[in-house]
Amino acid sequence: MKLKEVDRTAMQAWSPAQNHPIYLATGTSAQQLDATFSTSASLEIFELDLSDPSLDMKSCATFSSSHRYHKLIWGPHKMDSQGNVSGVLIAGGENGNTILYDPSKIIAGDKEVVIAQNDKHTGPVRALDVNIFQTNLVASGANESEIYIWDLNNFATPMTPGAKTQPPEDISCIAWNRQVQHILASASPSGRATVWDLRKNEPIIKVSDHSNRMHCSGLAWHPDVATQMVLASEDDRLPVVQMWDLRFASSPLRVLENHARGILAIAWSMADPELLLTCGKDAKILCSNPNTGEVLYELPTNTQWCFDIQWCPRNPAVLSAASFDGRISVYSIMGGSADGLRQKQVDKLSSSFGNLDPFGTGQPLPPLQIPQQTAQHSVVLPLKKPPKWIRRPVGASFSFGGKLVTFASVRAQPPQGAEPQQPQQHHVLISQVVTEQEFLKRSDQLQQVVQSQGFVSYCQKKIDASQTEFEKNVWSFLKVNFEDDSRGKYLELLGYRKEDLGKKIALALNKVDGPDVRIKEEKQESEFLPSAGGTFNISVSGDIDGLITQALLTGDFESAVDLCLHDNRMADAIILAIAGGQELLARTQKKYFAKSQSKITRLITAVVMKDWKEIVESCDLKNWREALAAVLTYAKPDEFSALCDLLGTRLESEGDSLLQTQACLCYICAGNVEKLVACWTKAQDGSNPLSLQDLIEKVVILRRAVQLTQAVDTNAVGVLLAEKMSQYASLLAAQGSIAAALAFLPENTNQPNIVQLRDRLCRAQGDPAPGHQESPKSPYERQQLPKGRPGPVAGHTQMPRVPAQQYYPHVSDRVQMKVGTLFYSNTFLCKLVVLVCWVRDL
Repeated sequence: MKLKEVDRTAMQAWSPAQNHPIYLATGTSAQQLDATFSTSASLEIFELDLSDPSLDMKSCATFSSSHRYHKLIWGPHKMDSQGNVSGVLIAGGENGNTILYDPSKIIAGDKEVVIAQNDKHTGPVRALDVNIFQTNLVASGANESEIYIWDLNNFATPMTPGAKTQPPEDISCIAWNRQVQHILASASPSGRATVWDLRKNEPIIKVSDHSNRMHCSGLAWHPDVATQMVLASEDDRLPVVQMWDLRFASSPLRVLENHARGILAIAWSMADPELLLTCGKDAKILCSNPNTGEVLYELPTNTQWCFDIQWCPRNPAVLSAASFDGRISVYSIMGGSADGLRQKQVDKLSSSFGNLDPFGTGQPLPPLQIPQQTAQHSVVLPLKKPPKWIRRPVGASFSFGGKLVTFASVRAQPPQGAEPQQPQQHHVLISQVVTEQEFLKRSDQLQQVVQSQGFVSYCQKKIDASQTEFEKNVWSFLKVNFEDDSRGKYLELLGYRKEDLGKKIALALNKVDGPDVRIKEEKQESEFLPSAGGTFNISVSGDIDGLITQALLTGDFESAVDLCLHDNRMADAIILAIAGGQELLARTQKKYFAKSQSKITRLITAVVMKDWKEIVESCDLKNWREALAAVLTYAKPDEFSALCDLLGTRLESEGDSLLQTQACLCYICAGNVEKLVACWTKAQDGSNPLSLQDLIEKVVILRRAVQLTQAVDTNAVGVLLAEKMSQYASLLAAQGSIAAALAFLPENTNQPNIVQLRDRLCRAQGDPAPGHQESPKSPYERQQLPKGRPGPVAGHTQMPRVPAQQYYPHVSDRVQMKVGTLFYSNTFLCKLVVLVCWVRDL
């Protein structure tokens, strides 16, 4: 794609790579005339501004010269580290003169811009090149096999590389080697190329084509391989580019035959050895791969020949071409859109005439109708392959499952006697990256425990390794779930052992009354018991005792109890209420508790009335252990979990962080995994893998305990638990443990993140999606309750959790009452009877 153009019939030279901004120097070309037949000459410097969308290049300076030039180069000699405008412009004149210009002075507008000048050559100086290792050394070539080596620090006396070649001939091309600083090559139109060794001061090898049709118009060394170079032929009978290797100089290593007519100039990219520019008499500018001969890019040019092409040293995608139609064009090999370029040229032409007819009629010009270009011509395609400067020499990328994919391009050293130009070998390595060794170790241990069912020993190890009292309590509570009489063990962990309590009570009684008093009380109790056959007086007086007697004789227990309560005889009232039935006893208990004001009244009320929800809701949270102990002792199986959850919720809502952490123990007792996850997440730092491992260990153990001790659906997974399990499985997969990640994901859940992750893990293993085959065994798979396993109530065997009464519409009350007696004997038979009765009623 064309970027800029300059209407000059001139030789060209780019500023060195260190220079910024980028400049293009032009010098009037020798033996060429423009359309005006002007004989004047000039040296101009233009700035390349790619931010400007127009095709015009900004002219920075112009120096009128008395010379025309066959060759122009811009060397970096004496350039400062900041890349300011400096260096040296070296020009080869048509009269054997070699001239040095100061580009900074040209841009500044100074008149004295010539640094030095020497006329030592015979005939025009057609070849110039700067040594890239010693930028003060410049090689030049002219007629009569003249080759001089100029030292810019001492320009008066040049050196020669050796004796002139015979027979004498013109030097059309000259180039320094890009790898060895003392090697120089020259070529002549006869097709012969000579390689010089400046240390030996003589030619070391000559290469030539045996067809005698090779007329050298271009010479370039390989940027990377020191022994390889290319020669271009301008003969229409042999329009080729020959690639030579000096180790096998008997014939060309490769021949590029992409042009139909002779080649006028070549340029080898220093940024990418696989990009070789050629321009020929067929009006084509081609960018080819010299290693394969493939044409990678053809520049969109006009029908004019180009006699000089050069790569921009600073921007490797930019090149310039000087053509015989008096224009220097700047192109980009990266492609782009050419829309608007034609319109810009038309607008430029129209602006010269204004809006009037140029033929003197004075009438306004009509709008110019431009033929619409087809889409295929408006877009210029880039190179067929990415150039080296945008290709990644190395790269790395992480993939799912902790895989690290790396690649690198390695050029293998050719063996002795083999072809020197070997293609690059691309090495792709796939490795497993493991960064969390301790995390994987603990995860493997947890998986082994789940498979071996060794939960008790695992919890004990965790208890022994606990560094805090809270951590020890948590694992102790988890361990209890796998032991007999779990509620009794919970009480012991809370500090209530029945044996210790009995000893304390006995000690307290002996301390208050003494053993002699206890014996005396027992003797008095035996004396007051009515003896068989004795007599006693039944008083029916008008006092309280007499009224109570009369009420008892008539069977009026309620009045007798009221009289006892009125006389504050609480014990008599309770005993009489027991004889009067459950309803009277309940009313009597309420009246007693209403009058009693002791410290333990509310506790006694809860024990007698079985109202534990009120105790859990209203107790002081400093006594949460006592409240939990009461729930463990008295709560029924169907209300136990809800009461523990309620106490845990109260603790969690408090501002005291210590109480908030203790809520985890309540959730463990309740078997509520979701709330345990939420509480633990608030209390602990879960930002690192080991913290997440701590949580998952407790979750897995608690879920298994719930499966073994409670008839609840453990497949129910909440949002927070699903999030944590997904994080855990993703972390395992990132460490390469995909099978373990699959095993830890809960089964039979519709949580989207778990479903998506499971599908991805299955595909990573090469397995079909879940549902097509049996998925890996999960640590949460339900197992049968072992025989003889005690239930959650201390001292009671576990009963099926079936409601005592259920209501079925359209079934008579008589049938439902009969059905209620069958629930605990045969549930299936019960439902069968209900179904039969329902059909009959219809």
